Amino acid sequence: MDGLGLGQNDPERNPCIQSDLHILSCFENGCGVRSVGKEGFLLPTDATLGVEGLPQSATGQTTILSGINCSKLLGRHLQGYPNGFLRDILRKYSLLKQVKELGFNPTFINVYRPIFFSLKEETKWHLSTTTVATLSADIPFFQIDDIRNRRSIYHDFTNESLIKNGFEVPRFSPEEAAHILVQTSKHYDLILYEYFITDQAGHSQDLERSREEIKKLEALIIAILNECNLQKNLVILTSDHGNIEDLSVKTHTRNKVMTLIWGNGAEKMKDCIQTIQDITPVILHTIKEGF
Repeated sequence: MDGLGLGQNDPERNPCIQSDLHILSCFENGCGVRSVGKEGFLLPTDATLGVEGLPQSATGQTTILSGINCSKLLGRHLQGYPNGFLRDILRKYSLLKQVKELGFNPTFINVYRPIFFSLKEETKWHLSTTTVATLSADIPFFQIDDIRNRRSIYHDFTNESLIKNGFEVPRFSPEEAAHILVQTSKHYDLILYEYFITDQAGHSQDLERSREEIKKLEALIIAILNECNLQKNLVILTSDHGNIEDLSVKTHTRNKVMTLIWGNGAEKMKDCIQTIQDITPVILHTIKEGF
């Protein structure tokens, strides 16, 4: 969940502070590990990685999906899409690739629009971190028909942005999107979903838009937790950097990010994640150990 940090207890600058929220509203910067609904845990997680400047998406996401401190190796935080150095890391150490090499079945559930499939292969390698991570694992991408057949979801899980652009797809509620995600996950050992509208809303500094975005996101999370068998599955939510939690600035923040975990393995995992570099190693260890 892009740009989701731990902010201050100030509802005029932090849209996560809302009285009708049950998961995303009870945390603020400086808090420690704590319990949260359905036997889950909040793990405040460092995204600065010991590097000066504001954390950014390219290095943060590559770190999350490789377990390597990319900001430190690069000597800076890099925004946008990964450069050649980061792509090389993902080609070798992408979480999806490592899970596949262990003999398990991973997927990236985000749907891609038709234009993506018309691109040259080399062009695809110059796109988002998650795209490169998926290419490195040599696993298929989901397409628009997978939305219609309720096998996958878009980065805007309601499909409102697709509908506005003329695509004939159903409009999903957060609960419908969660149902699709959970049902599809039964066919895989690891399922990755990326959501970056939170980051877009944070950059807009629009308080009402950001509040609605947080409400929609919380509805999705609650629906996933209600439907998912947490005795057999592990749900992890994390972020690459802070942003939406402090609308007083247009930029990213150096706040710790939200890592939230629920389900089988959460109790063992709660003391193992201090930085976003820890996400991939913990997931791989959990998969190898069979929870």
